[in-house]
Amino acid sequence: MDLRGRRKSTNVEDRRGMSGATMAAGGGIGAVIIGIIMALFSGNGGNVDLGQVIGAVTGGGGSAQTTEYKPTPEEEALKEVCEQILGSTEDVWDKVFREYGLGTYKKPTLVFFSGSVSSACGNATAAVGPFYCSGDQKLYIDMSFFLEMKRQLGVEGSNFAYAYVIAHEIGHHVEYLTGSLNKAHSDMNRVSKAEANKISVRLELLADYYAGVWAHYENQQWKSLTDQDIEKALELAHAIGDDWLQKRAQGRVQPESFTHGTSEQRKRWLKRGYQTGDMKTSTFQIANYNDL
Repeated sequence: MDLRGRRKSTNVEDRRGMSGATMAAGGGIGAVIIGIIMALFSGNGGNVDLGQVIGAVTGGGGSAQTTEYKPTPEEEALKEVCEQILGSTEDVWDKVFREYGLGTYKKPTLVFFSGSVSSACGNATAAVGPFYCSGDQKLYIDMSFFLEMKRQLGVEGSNFAYAYVIAHEIGHHVEYLTGSLNKAHSDMNRVSKAEANKISVRLELLADYYAGVWAHYENQQWKSLTDQDIEKALELAHAIGDDWLQKRAQGRVQPESFTHGTSEQRKRWLKRGYQTGDMKTSTFQIANYNDL
């Protein structure tokens, strides 16, 4: 993905070196299999229920702590890429919202953290991976996630793999702004866990689709993507499918426990968003729980 000369978003908070709370136990992204971390993208449909998803790896309280943080040159280079990608999502979604009569696109904030962080949704650690919190309309990323993704999934040379991660979380923000996220969470509170999991899958696939929509307009304006970029993102989407992760972790697949969709579904909806850029048909099919 060619980002040369692109503007960087200023809607960024750098909290690296500031912990969200005292940790109850050690660990971090390096101690967790990358596939399992990536399966936890956005927790429960983007609006993280940290009491359930993160409670096992965060402290029950404690105060924020600040330590001296010295980022590596590699981290700083990735930070700039993230800021450029965020700037692109702002430009694209501002235009799309106006063209589709969706009102004003309210820009979210990207928070960089290291180790642990405090959000309006609660305290989280790097083990959770990137997540979006609708309570403060911010997305949170520990840079070590991208570094580990780079080492273990071989995304070297393709910024679009990182862009897909960010665009997916922005997709949850779009869900929030358009009402899909709150509707889905309301529905999830009224049904069984198995049915709530199905709704969660639809939210995740919709966020994948929105990531594809962003890529459609990004490439339309800047001609920034190559076929290799798209293939890398599709490979990543495949690697974070529930079925692939479950089979890798436990040797069997349990469809009733899926929360993010199968590898095939994630690839299909990311690709469909990219190919169509359509905000009026396919997206609503997912939001209304049809045609997965």
